[in-house]
Amino acid sequence: MRRVPYVYARHPGATAPGDVAAGANCQVYAYAVLAHFGRHVPPLHSSELWADRAATEVAEVAAPLDLVLFDGGGRADAEEGYAAHVGVHAGPDRVLHLCVEVGVPVVWTYDEFAARPRYARLLGIKRVRPAPTPASRPAPWAASRP
Repeated sequence: MRRVPYVYARHPGATAPGDVAAGANCQVYAYAVLAHFGRHVPPLHSSELWADRAATEVAEVAAPLDLVLFDGGGRADAEEGYAAHVGVHAGPDRVLHLCVEVGVPVVWTYDEFAARPRYARLLGIKRVRPAPTPASRPAPWAASRP
């Protein structure tokens, strides 16, 4: 996971989830990091991720393994979150991400993102919802009957 090259064309939908051997874009890389820790996100593009409420929820304060989305301030001609950069909150003031500028995974502070126009705005934080476990699903015979 430390030497994954940045490859723009390897975005959600263009590659199998978790397949980063031949490179990844920021989202595919972030999702692979989360999968390594047992958290799974559907292969959503950034605007879909920002709008999603089924697999993720908005968080007010980042916790380790939350997804963080950055952009340059949004675009009037696109959905909120369109082309946002996605990273993984790694701890106090640290974000693990894969970007074209560096070409391999790197950890930046939030100030390092703010200093770059294309990442200047923290769009928001998304927390992956826990996957339902067999114990949390109602048994088919447990449905209420009239």
